[in-house]
Amino acid sequence: MYLSRLLMNNRSRYLWRSVIEQPHRLHQIVMSGFPDGVRREDANVLHRLEVVDTTVTLLVQSDMRPDWHRLDERLLLPASPFDPVSNPAVKEMSGLALSDGRILRFRLRANPTKRLSSGKGNKPGKRVQYFREEDQLEWLVKHAQRNGFRLLDVQVVPEGNQTDRQRGLTIYTVQFDGLLQITDADKFGTTVQTGIGPAKAFGCGLLSLAPG
Repeated sequence: MYLSRLLMNNRSRYLWRSVIEQPHRLHQIVMSGFPDGVRREDANVLHRLEVVDTTVTLLVQSDMRPDWHRLDERLLLPASPFDPVSNPAVKEMSGLALSDGRILRFRLRANPTKRLSSGKGNKPGKRVQYFREEDQLEWLVKHAQRNGFRLLDVQVVPEGNQTDRQRGLTIYTVQFDGLLQITDADKFGTTVQTGIGPAKAFGCGLLSLAPG
């Protein structure tokens, strides 16, 4: 897998108005790093946009090595002579052993939801979002049980609604930070690769890890 770090130009009005406020546009920018015709699912592309004070960072994880040469230069901060890491920076992910029992710090932006029954056989029904913290935590616990890990400590930070005005879609996102323990390394490895939960095109599902 590959992890890209893109430092976005926080002084650009174009970035704020045309990208950050338009989730579908951000998804298009992420996919511009891959050959035409490659779907997000084809390369397990996951992304998360992090805004801390005035710093805007786009993280992109993928099975396929991306090429960011087609990216609009207005979106990126100029290269700094004081930063030895290029912008964008791409590295192959290695060195973080995923073994049973290992404890890791994690971050996950998610859209906790449940799918209602449509009452029409196997046809999926409406997706309903969880707004209460206890429901959001229960959602994450269930995903952990199915995906090879258990939660040791979790903080829940509500982020509010993301609205794609062009498509008329709104989702509610939260950020989970905490500690987890791997219980099934094979399942967990697949989870890291494919992400957790729905709304991956909206920047949800990327499970970021660091030593515990």
